[in-house]
Amino acid sequence: MAFLIRLIIIALIIYLFYRLLKFIFDPKRKLDAALESGTYYFHDDVGNVRKNFFIAMRGVLFEGEKYLGTTKEAFDVVSIFVWTETPDKLIGFSKEDFHFLEKEIRMNYPDAKISWKSPIEQLMKKEEEA
Repeated sequence: MAFLIRLIIIALIIYLFYRLLKFIFDPKRKLDAALESGTYYFHDDVGNVRKNFFIAMRGVLFEGEKYLGTTKEAFDVVSIFVWTETPDKLIGFSKEDFHFLEKEIRMNYPDAKISWKSPIEQLMKKEEEA
């Protein structure tokens, strides 16, 4: 009986340790922490085109939707649509910030055309017109 209780306690300790490690290394938790602290974090499952990616930057959450298509050599992500659900938090962002985000996105998806949702789209179009 005592052996069974020890075995159950050891199994419980191993399970709790596993859950703690899983919590610590959870990318969604890191994304939430970056949003709270106002730091930069890029969360993406590069191997899964169906999953959107998320970028936390200065307290704003950006979401990117990937679209699969053909490039010269293979099937790849050819189009990305990026937006934020909270455009009112964009105060203080500049074109350089969005160029930085585009550069970070292109690290994973070099052949993709990046499109922005309004109001970011108007800011980026003003640059193209100038």
